Amino acid sequence: MTISPLTIRKLKRFVAIKRGYYAFVMLAVMVLGSFGAELLVSNRALVVRYQGNWYFPTYGEIIPGRTFGLAYDYETNYRELADHFQAHDSANWVLLPPVPYSPFENDLRPDSLPPEPPSIQRRHFLGTDTSGRDVLARLVYGFRIAILFSMGLLVATYAVGISVGCTMGYFGGWFDILLQRIIEIWSTVPFLYVVIIISSIVVPTFWWLIAIMVIFGWMGMTWTIRTVTYKEKARDYVLAAKAMGASDLRIIFRHILPNTVSIIVTYIPFSISGGIVALTSLDYLGFGLPPPTPSWGELLQQAWANFSAWWLGFAVISAMVVTLVAVTFVGEAIREAFDPKMHTVYE
Repeated sequence: MTISPLTIRKLKRFVAIKRGYYAFVMLAVMVLGSFGAELLVSNRALVVRYQGNWYFPTYGEIIPGRTFGLAYDYETNYRELADHFQAHDSANWVLLPPVPYSPFENDLRPDSLPPEPPSIQRRHFLGTDTSGRDVLARLVYGFRIAILFSMGLLVATYAVGISVGCTMGYFGGWFDILLQRIIEIWSTVPFLYVVIIISSIVVPTFWWLIAIMVIFGWMGMTWTIRTVTYKEKARDYVLAAKAMGASDLRIIFRHILPNTVSIIVTYIPFSISGGIVALTSLDYLGFGLPPPTPSWGELLQQAWANFSAWWLGFAVISAMVVTLVAVTFVGEAIREAFDPKMHTVYE
């Protein structure tokens, strides 16, 4: 598969926009880090060396404590195991992740109540929340869920919006007018009220929320693609394809859609940021993913209810600002790189 010179030129233009390029690199590192979060943030050890044998618990099955000479059959507490090996000064050792806590784990102490402020000694680098769970672990896993949600929402929304928009713009006539009226009526339905009603009937899950968001979110891309398709179908290459006997589906998917890719690509970063904000907002209001799912919105709600626990608000607001600003920079750089008219120049 060869890349066209025009695409190479656009990619070079994107790299030349430094803040967009660096923001893209930072986002890529954050996303890859979140997908491998178990290697960085987990209460399971990365490696255990015990009596000459090697164990890799992170992505493996549950290893009971009795395997390592402890007096219980449930899953090993690897932080205690590391302290145990260190106290006995043996040749056995445990390699823990930098943040040795699970996002679901309650680390409670008998001499204090959560939330607790950041502590390097206890390796709660951003403190704990009101249930004693590590804030950094909740942030990392919450970011992974938010990214997966926004990407799933993006694919589903664009699949519906692009298909309907291309059909409306290409065929036009009464079909276009009918769908326009349907979209205008459907867009007046209050999204939040529907979510509240559904949340009161069933527990909203990851896929339920994506389905609801797609039902109400496909219309924006539909209008854009309809306009572009309506313009493209009057060009000479479409008339030539019709004269050669090409079918309507072939003309839409092999000729018109490839010429709208630049417009679709420029919308992707902003759609991802919109998905993150939407999930965070629903979780903050209590209509999002059920607890104890790691969520930025749930942390934000805790910060609002506990002003004295400043680290909660600082952590989640900083994470949201960094993520959304980086996504915005990437979106602006992509729009500039793929803009054939090149209206503006970043310096």
